[in-house]
Amino acid sequence: MRWTIKPKPEQHQIDALAKALKVDSLVAHLLLQRGVSTYEEAKKFFRPELSDLHDPFLMKDMDVAVSRIERAITNNENILVYGDYDVDGTTAVALVSSYLQSFYPNIATYIPDRYGEGYGVSFQGIDFAHDNSFSLIIALDCGVKAIDKVAYAKEKNIDFIICDHHRPGKSLPEAVAVLDPKREDCSYPYDELCGCGVGFKLVQALASRRGETIEDLFSYLDLAATAIGADIVPITGENRVLAYFGLQVINTDPRAGFKAIISQIKKKTLTITDVVFIIAPRINAAGRMKHGQHAVNLLRETDLEQATTFAAEIEKFNTDRRGLDQEITQEALQQIVENKEEERFTSVVFKDSWHKGVIGIVASRLTETYYRPTLVFTKSGDRLAASARSVKGFDVYNALQDCADCIEQFGGHKYAAGLTLLEGQFENFKTQFEKVVQETIDPKLLTPEISIDSQIELSEVTPKLIRILKQFAPFGPGNMTPVFMAENLKDTGWGKGVGENEAHLKVTLTQSGSEPIGGIGFNLGDKIDLIANKRPFSATFSLDENEWQGNVSLQLKLRDIK
Repeated sequence: MRWTIKPKPEQHQIDALAKALKVDSLVAHLLLQRGVSTYEEAKKFFRPELSDLHDPFLMKDMDVAVSRIERAITNNENILVYGDYDVDGTTAVALVSSYLQSFYPNIATYIPDRYGEGYGVSFQGIDFAHDNSFSLIIALDCGVKAIDKVAYAKEKNIDFIICDHHRPGKSLPEAVAVLDPKREDCSYPYDELCGCGVGFKLVQALASRRGETIEDLFSYLDLAATAIGADIVPITGENRVLAYFGLQVINTDPRAGFKAIISQIKKKTLTITDVVFIIAPRINAAGRMKHGQHAVNLLRETDLEQATTFAAEIEKFNTDRRGLDQEITQEALQQIVENKEEERFTSVVFKDSWHKGVIGIVASRLTETYYRPTLVFTKSGDRLAASARSVKGFDVYNALQDCADCIEQFGGHKYAAGLTLLEGQFENFKTQFEKVVQETIDPKLLTPEISIDSQIELSEVTPKLIRILKQFAPFGPGNMTPVFMAENLKDTGWGKGVGENEAHLKVTLTQSGSEPIGGIGFNLGDKIDLIANKRPFSATFSLDENEWQGNVSLQLKLRDIK
């Protein structure tokens, strides 16, 4: 691991903020690193309010989109709410369709089949809309590059409203409205919304025209928070507000579908991390293993008994998904070893029988193991389809753009993308992708980085500090859990490996006579020799609370030791 300490803010800024907020200098230091430099900014950070959300009509084309939906309702048109099969897409479809259906009956939902149609807007989906007399499609979390599909729909007298957050291409589809804060000509104040977030802004705009307030939309925020966590967008600005209140809904009055999932978990209060690792994989499993519509049905269901049946079905999909992803990951790792590719700048693997629904997860696992920009390919009809994942600091979307002559189509973000290509282009692509990455990546990015907020003394770790740090949540990109470093630590002699194969490291630490404090290092069991015989060492860690038999104690969650 590569340890890097973030630049320390100017001392006079730390002193001024600490004085204004009546907090100690460490807290002021951490806030400044997160872009919080005044009392007002701190108030918004610690006490978000729904009134902090921007006026949705600041988004380019929002007025046109709202007018077209209002006209559709006046003319009794059929509206199809269309979205991608991942968490962002299915939550967006559930949110927008259930809001519209609360006052207008002619609403249906459509999720493309991952295997039959692939990602985004499909000709098949448009044919479905035409065959069933839909004259307006609201596309969520997809569509900003669907120029040919939108033109095809136009020929069939079907209008499109696109709500997307992916980077547009050189030109936009000829839709009635394209809502995408990443449009060059859109001056909306916040451009990091996820697809469900853009859908929520559309609902917010519609609601305001109907005399409703943001408080009337509170119950939809559990969906927005789930999408924000799952899509790994920055938890800053509007996303922070939506996630903050969405977690409140999840923990106090969740919709029936979430209640059915949560009832299987022995956890009182869910954090954004729990949403990402417990709720999101289950919603995703529907689209990976069967069909994304199952997830929409669960999220729209109001009857708890029916939702419980749907949740049990999805739990089965998730169990199947887990087994498959472990099996394919092992095969992919074996392929890298057999082909002697450990020294490459990239990992690109392919097997025609791998399940398309889990190749994204497998790509993430390979990236964790070899820490390289990674693509996992499988056969999809007469094409090859791949999921790409990247390492921190490297834009895999740009790298794919530089290989565009080998690719049929691709889309995505800086750290995750998808693509298709002809089988005959696979070797060309593999060679070109390796060359592009080798020429453009900073080699140090191929070693995982631990980004450290501040060096501290163990004596600074107090219950008060943990209470304040808890209020920094929800955590995520742009506001990660604070990570600290301390030097000259010693284990009291009780350090040991715990868990299966002693994979984890349990320690009790002191520093120059300080009170002992417990620590746990997941997957650090192999570092036990570094702490043996009370020899001094340095550690990076976040702060945590350990609950055991009703007692709560402070502990360090170790990230690495040297």
